Amino acid sequence: MLNIVDILIIVSYLITVIVIGLVVRKKAQKSKDEYLLGGNSIPWYMLGLSNASGMFDISGTIWLVTLMFVYGIKSAWIPWLWPVFNQIFLMVYLSKWLRRSNATTGAEWIGTRFGFKKGAKLSHIIVVIFALVLCLGYLAYGFIGLGKFIEIFIPWEVVSNYIPFAVSPEFVPHFYGVIFTLFAVFYSLLGGMSGIVWADVVQFAIMTIAALVIGYLGYIAIGEHALKVPDGWMSPFFGWELNMDWVQIIPEVNNKIREDGFNLFTLFFMMMVFKGLLVSVAGPAPTYDMQKILSTKSSVEASKMSGFVSVVLMPIRYLMIAGFAALALIYYEKLDLMNAAGTIDFELILPTAIKQFAPVGLLGLLLAGLIAAFMSTFAGTLNAAQAYLVNDIYLKYKNPNASANQIKRMNYGTGILVVVVSVVLGLFAKDVNSVLQWIVSVLYGSYVSANILKWHWWRFNGEGFFWGMVSGMLAAAIVPELFPDVLGLYLFPILLVVSFIGSIAGTYSAPPTEEAVLKSFYKNVRPWGFWKPIHNKLMLENSDLKKNSDFGIDMFNVVVGIVAQTALVILPMYIVFRQGIPIIIAVGVIIVCTYFLKRFWWNKLNEQLN
Repeated sequence: MLNIVDILIIVSYLITVIVIGLVVRKKAQKSKDEYLLGGNSIPWYMLGLSNASGMFDISGTIWLVTLMFVYGIKSAWIPWLWPVFNQIFLMVYLSKWLRRSNATTGAEWIGTRFGFKKGAKLSHIIVVIFALVLCLGYLAYGFIGLGKFIEIFIPWEVVSNYIPFAVSPEFVPHFYGVIFTLFAVFYSLLGGMSGIVWADVVQFAIMTIAALVIGYLGYIAIGEHALKVPDGWMSPFFGWELNMDWVQIIPEVNNKIREDGFNLFTLFFMMMVFKGLLVSVAGPAPTYDMQKILSTKSSVEASKMSGFVSVVLMPIRYLMIAGFAALALIYYEKLDLMNAAGTIDFELILPTAIKQFAPVGLLGLLLAGLIAAFMSTFAGTLNAAQAYLVNDIYLKYKNPNASANQIKRMNYGTGILVVVVSVVLGLFAKDVNSVLQWIVSVLYGSYVSANILKWHWWRFNGEGFFWGMVSGMLAAAIVPELFPDVLGLYLFPILLVVSFIGSIAGTYSAPPTEEAVLKSFYKNVRPWGFWKPIHNKLMLENSDLKKNSDFGIDMFNVVVGIVAQTALVILPMYIVFRQGIPIIIAVGVIIVCTYFLKRFWWNKLNEQLN
């Protein structure tokens, strides 16, 4: 049971986010853009901290602690499933391209690329549907993690005495999830983007303090005890097979590796990189990450914001992850990982380690921070879903001339609707990993083809986008059912091919997008790719127009950025586990990468194309 000090810390945090919602409420109600984008007045570093905070989610942290416990330093690669390095593509050029559109949402962006005729309308509708499905998936994913987490610290037998109705044991986590969801709903509905950003900054400060303490506790534990891990656990390198044998240490971990399907690690890695590169080139999915980019003051600040996310998130988050993994490995016998079914659940490592090792005060701070992490992700995703429902359905098709009060009521109403639906979905989801695999491996497969082509090929039109997305989403619904025992990642090529065929067939089923729309898009966004016919026509109007020839330097910066980001992940792991030479190598890599990025990316950000 929680100490009174820990309870007071958690209550203080919850009161703080309520106050934030009330304070920024009046500003958020001034206009649609104030509510959804913070009036494009929020500094890039604040948005970067907010975005990092939204990615520091409780379910993801549970997953990553489990991965490091099982796979060691090699676990640094597995988040490429998202892919985590998409932030580098955004930093180098995609955030800049997206922000130049001056759109409010990803669906509104469709008008800048495809115009407003039949194909564009179809594309607009399918983006809204995809965005809502994705947002609901993320909300359900966060909901499950929170439920697993809270029930360990707040026993139901204590709470049930104060609840006037009965809750069956399997739904206790969902009850807790609903309670904390209400706080997230409160400040995100009232304060809009500004409220979310300020609450996120508070949350990230809490998590930073907690990460430093947990990293320190893990560091001390490693210094005082012998660490028992399999050969290869401390190395990021791998062969064709994982060859990590826990049988003499914790035999059950071998079962976890088999269940994950990561044993043929090189094949898994190659598929992950293939999928990750394509997903990254496609640009941000229409969730809270895209909304933060569109909320920046300018295209330059959009790039800075996306770069700042990796710099602040990776070292802090992985210091906490490595600290918990170290404590769990050293004191494994003290952890109770048995679930209700009587089997070992390695996703319980994080909450049981917190309960076992966090002292009074730090326990409250950690719980406040991780509850806040859930609320941050939930609020940001909720804001994105609201933006699509209000801006891209209500204002576009139902009531284009809605008053400020009508928009406010719709923001509140749609927010409540999204929360209710996501909670219902959370009741039916199996576990954190199953939802995660479906989102990153299956649903994203339906997104890639159409969204790569929209940036890089002038002939691609609204019909192509619509049929590419529709065919991909249908394949995402059907293909996993045909291959239920196959890891979702390995189904990605099938989804990609189906979506690509749909994109090409749809494109040639209709004429190209109107020339005026293509000229406007190319002139404002200035992408590189297959735009020569449009560039030549614009040259007749303005001979001073410069072609974007930055593909080579952009790809160089992407490679350097990915290396730097990976080093920022591995460095805190090696610090906690006291690996001297690897620490020096990681620091050296970061210094060299920083020099190249400063020279070839940061210094060139303000060189705007004419």
